[in-house]
Amino acid sequence: MRKTVWRLALCGFLLAGALRLEAAEITPFAVQNQSPLVAIYGLPAAASGRVLARGEASLGLTLDLANHYTTGRNGFENLVLDGESLRVMLSGRYGLGRRAEAGVEIPLWIVGGGFLDSFIDSYHTAFGFPGGGRDLAPKNRFLYRYEKNGVSLLHLERSGQGLGDIRLTGAWQMYSAAAGGRHLALRAQLKLPTGDAGSLRGSGSTDLALWLTGARQRSFSAGTLSLFGAAGALGMTKGRVLAAQQRPLVGFGTLGAGFRPLSWMELKVQADAHTSFYKDSDLTQIDAPSVQLTVGGALHLAPRLSFDIGVTEDLAVGRSPDVVFHLGLSRTF
Repeated sequence: MRKTVWRLALCGFLLAGALRLEAAEITPFAVQNQSPLVAIYGLPAAASGRVLARGEASLGLTLDLANHYTTGRNGFENLVLDGESLRVMLSGRYGLGRRAEAGVEIPLWIVGGGFLDSFIDSYHTAFGFPGGGRDLAPKNRFLYRYEKNGVSLLHLERSGQGLGDIRLTGAWQMYSAAAGGRHLALRAQLKLPTGDAGSLRGSGSTDLALWLTGARQRSFSAGTLSLFGAAGALGMTKGRVLAAQQRPLVGFGTLGAGFRPLSWMELKVQADAHTSFYKDSDLTQIDAPSVQLTVGGALHLAPRLSFDIGVTEDLAVGRSPDVVFHLGLSRTF
């Protein structure tokens, strides 16, 4: 897993040095909660408020390397989520005309013990952050386990890789004022159960998400400022992961800002939240809303080529991974 991450990251930085850097639209990070119990569902990224024009196309490659460590125990439940996951998302979108677009997202998963445990322990120690017991756990272990009332409902300790749940996307431009930097789009996503639910590369459910996403961008003498947000709902059929506790409907939202001080570079901060995917549990890792924060920025490598770099932290502890490293490369044609 380590070699794959660094090779792809190196390719991105080599592109940054080889190509002429120019300005582009400020867009949200393409991130979602990478918790093993949440990432298997069709929770969408906020996406741009601008829909592609007729004949316009976009290709994307994103990597999310997540380190998981959280435990929970009470009188009738016992939970351990300890491991790492790498999600590689290939995406494509195409402008259909009449203010509409269609697309597809194909996720590939690599899950296992990983290599980041020692680094994160050192980071927590250096800055005085609580480790939550991770310093006492075996290093680079892979174990996802959930027991309730003495019954094992989830047990996974074999690493693996493979295809996840494919997503079909669509959008309609509700409002656009390019001169004023204002855009509002209605987006939809249909997730299909193509991944293996037994290996937590899919949920076994068919999910439909609908959401509004918008942005307001304005230029000043110091640079360009963009405010963006999204809000919507996700409906799910009965899946195969903790099926008796799965909720059929989840709400989600995004709020963020980006600032471009130079024509080729921007800084971004973004908060993403959602309601609980499960019920009938006293553990916050299972039955509680989640909030995560992503900070970083983007390099605009060419007029229509962008490279995102972000780090995501769990603001609501235990409900999303301790840390996720996000890389995204996108090209519009």
